[in-house]
Amino acid sequence: MTIAATTAPGISEIFGDAGAVGFLHAREIGVDDGPEVAIGADEPVVLASVFKILVLTAFVRAVEAGELDGRERTTVTARYRIGGVGTAGFADDTEVSWRDLALNMMSMSDNAATDVLYHRLGAAAVDRVITDLGLHRTHLIGCCEDLFASVVSGLGGTADSALDALLGGASADQVLALDALDPERTTRSTPREVTTLLDSLWSDRAAPATACRQARDIMARQIWPHRLSSAFPSGVQIAAKTGTLPTWRNEAGVVTYPDGRQYAVAVFTRAASLADRQPRVDASIGAAAYAAVEHLRAATPSPIHGS
Repeated sequence: MTIAATTAPGISEIFGDAGAVGFLHAREIGVDDGPEVAIGADEPVVLASVFKILVLTAFVRAVEAGELDGRERTTVTARYRIGGVGTAGFADDTEVSWRDLALNMMSMSDNAATDVLYHRLGAAAVDRVITDLGLHRTHLIGCCEDLFASVVSGLGGTADSALDALLGGASADQVLALDALDPERTTRSTPREVTTLLDSLWSDRAAPATACRQARDIMARQIWPHRLSSAFPSGVQIAAKTGTLPTWRNEAGVVTYPDGRQYAVAVFTRAASLADRQPRVDASIGAAAYAAVEHLRAATPSPIHGS
């Protein structure tokens, strides 16, 4: 029997003290009727780069099906150089394998790598992941290119406009009114559906087992330590994906404890401030995730095996 969703004491206050509203869902991997921690878990949230988990799932499916050779190389051209980390910030065209693009997409959130992969796989392949896993409240407007185009349009720019310049010259009201920041008008999901996706990847249901393992291995190589992993002690392994847009700071992933138990956690925050750097909000993601997982572990302690 499913245990009713519970709100672990103090988690909402963690977000509030950091100047944000938080949305969270946490569950143990492979335990369908176990306890969960839910705070706004069924509210729509802006995915930002968390959507790249869906692209990764479509990628490993395509490789497993023989539709794509991960070792084959492609060229990231000027079309995709929109700035930021990885190939998105390169000065020159670069030739990269599909599997290395997938790694860049997940490990450092390379937007160019994401879009090259997305266009190779096709929107239908990514949407098929959503349909197959029953993620009825998850919706994509496209890839990073489409998202940024909506921002440029919303700020009155044209195809030739520089995104950073437009954002730098926009008022707070203009930014806050953007479709990209409204979970009803942009790429979105719910925290519960994101943990469903993660559970499917860790339980070998999102794709064949070898493909799911590849996705998990790639997610374990993320380089950002300032959000989800910031509150967990040494020895806890974390495989996750961040997501960031003005006011939105997110991370979703799976934490594996030394005893082998694994927990899917999806945390989304919306800050009151438009500041580029919000370390307290970043840290609240880790603190809330840790509190949620510890609550689950206390609710269902590990079994003690006799000799």
